[in-house]
Amino acid sequence: MKADVLPGNVLTLHISKPQGFKYKSGQYIFVKCAAVSPFEWHPFSITSAPGDDYISVHIRTHGNWTRQLNEVLIDGPYGAPTQDYKNYDVVLLVGLGIGATPMISVVKDVVNNVKATEEVENSLEEGNRGGKIMSPNASPLTNKTRRVYFYWVTREQGSFDWFKGVMNEVAETDHKGVIEMHNYCTSVYEEGDARSALITMLQSLNHAKNGVDVVSGTRVKSHFAKPNWRTVYKRIALNHPNSSVGVFYCGPPPPAKELRQLASDFSHKTSTKFEFHKENF
Repeated sequence: MKADVLPGNVLTLHISKPQGFKYKSGQYIFVKCAAVSPFEWHPFSITSAPGDDYISVHIRTHGNWTRQLNEVLIDGPYGAPTQDYKNYDVVLLVGLGIGATPMISVVKDVVNNVKATEEVENSLEEGNRGGKIMSPNASPLTNKTRRVYFYWVTREQGSFDWFKGVMNEVAETDHKGVIEMHNYCTSVYEEGDARSALITMLQSLNHAKNGVDVVSGTRVKSHFAKPNWRTVYKRIALNHPNSSVGVFYCGPPPPAKELRQLASDFSHKTSTKFEFHKENF
């Protein structure tokens, strides 16, 4: 349906959704381009939400195969850890670089569920006032998730353009504050460093005046360097005592060790239980 090249050598494809094709946020598909190779299938996380009328993937281009994509066949969806996010009241999503792709699908799915819930609530209110009656097909949503923390860490500032539309949509439509989004650009000196002070000042001024972050170009404010993961876990534990938190990580293997260990540490030291799931790219 659509192909577009984004900053950072990322190709996005929008594919028409086959009839009856169902999937969960966090799952992935295999893509083949017969014109490039009749035998090669490559796995990519689905970045569209299950409720969208298309399927989208974001592919970082590395060689001839990705550059020559022009005709796409689909095999999937296949199970992936992130698809079970709905089992948790609270979710911590961590994506490194292109590893943000399955997390974006989850974020979009949660946004769609928030919208649908508001529609149901509004219909019920109208019905109680003697106005329009809620559609008989409308029903309370089964999604258990009530709070989402999304941390996207990338070296390249241009990467934030990949999902600019999604981030702005969250900022504009998530009136109840279900989703908390954090962008981290690791190629910039960490916050507090004198060398990043000017950028921080420009950020604050531009966000106050226009509501847009100068680093990401979205309504979501960017941070510098990498997150302090211990502080992230501590804040979530304090905000959600006696809760079960699903931690979902997608990216290169090294950071997974720290995130898994912290999940274990805070599960033992606090009343909050963190369950760690990973998917390596």
